[in-house]
Amino acid sequence: MEFDVIDFAKGKPASKLKLSGDFLSREFNESLVHQVVVSYMAASRQGSKNNKSRSEVRGGGAKPWRQKGTGRARAGTKSSPIWRSGGVTFAAKPRSFAKKLNRKMYRGAMQAILSELARNDRLKVVADFTLDAPKTRDFAAKLTNLQLDNVLIVSQELDKNLYLSARNLPNVGLTDVAALDPVSLMAYENVLFTESAAKKLEESFK
Repeated sequence: MEFDVIDFAKGKPASKLKLSGDFLSREFNESLVHQVVVSYMAASRQGSKNNKSRSEVRGGGAKPWRQKGTGRARAGTKSSPIWRSGGVTFAAKPRSFAKKLNRKMYRGAMQAILSELARNDRLKVVADFTLDAPKTRDFAAKLTNLQLDNVLIVSQELDKNLYLSARNLPNVGLTDVAALDPVSLMAYENVLFTESAAKKLEESFK
């Protein structure tokens, strides 16, 4: 598949880039993509919530009052869940929300998403971001000129000036190729690759 490589400074196509059609010609498998996205989001959950059960609450070893004759309901411990400062009935414990996912399924979902973006002309390639200094206003103006207000920028390596220019812009994400994930690809209207990042992505799917 062939892409126009945009000169970011001029906002016009400067050359052509041909990428292997193997990873950009996959059918969009909605069920597979959904499964991979859910699995990725589940694995990112911290799962560190921890409540104390009745056996973990301090105290409660002695019976609060005698069984009969007080006129009050019988009670065996102060750590009962129905008491104030007692334990939690179904106490949450640290757990992993990760779901098993095969590497082949993950790669297949990534290829399906990238192929769909390419088919819908939502995958763009830029030669490079030549930023001498971090200028958010200038950077935003150039993105607007390219009609890329809602975009994920993917570079081979994160450049400091690029990061500082893009970090405060709404609806603009920034990542490198190694950290690219299906949730980020699905979250933005367009995806803008640098030429070097696109070539590195192609190599990773060989």
